Amino acid sequence: MSAAPTMLVVAKAPIAGQAKTRLAATVGDHAAARIAAASLLDTLDVVEGLGWPVVIAMAGDLDEAAEADELASACGRHRVIAQRGDTFAARLAAAHHDADSGHGVVQIGMDTPQVTTESLQTAAAALECYDAALGPAEDGGWWVLAVRAPGWASCLATVEMSRPDTGLRTKEALVRGGARVASVPIMTDVDVWEDAHAVASLIPHSRFAAEVARAAELERGHAQQIGSQP
Repeated sequence: MSAAPTMLVVAKAPIAGQAKTRLAATVGDHAAARIAAASLLDTLDVVEGLGWPVVIAMAGDLDEAAEADELASACGRHRVIAQRGDTFAARLAAAHHDADSGHGVVQIGMDTPQVTTESLQTAAAALECYDAALGPAEDGGWWVLAVRAPGWASCLATVEMSRPDTGLRTKEALVRGGARVASVPIMTDVDVWEDAHAVASLIPHSRFAAEVARAAELERGHAQQIGSQP
């Protein structure tokens, strides 16, 4: 594609008790919210390095989020739009339409802070020859969807999210709609504590890794306290 695509980041305000609930089951609501905030901030650092227009489709109130001031500053450098739709899948499809500026859209979430500019450029480059590019996630979902035009993303509204076969179902829906679909290398997204450790090891000097280490230290202290009780 001759012009830069729009970089779309679909995000949820990292509010304690609402963000990363599966992660919170291990580390608690506040630690999970801090990890989610760090993940979003690291992700925004990466996408800013592309030099593409960035749109953030946000759900929730950032004023109530962990690291609210830093997030407000980081998000304020870009166009922020509200998510719309009755289901997550419908909100994804709508965000593609709302973000598009006529040069394609590359969409990720906030759960892959280890993402690199190179991996995003790979997804965008695929649009030279394909209508869409899809990057599978280790858990069976997907971490990136690039489309030449937002209409190709409309099929997302028919796909059930958060299933072990969501990635496969998404590709099938794209193909049924007539899209030529390229594959992008697989990546781990962060849903549970084990994912957080694995991803943190890939980006040891990141905000994300620092918050994972902080949460781990708090967990060790809590376990020791319980173990010392009579």
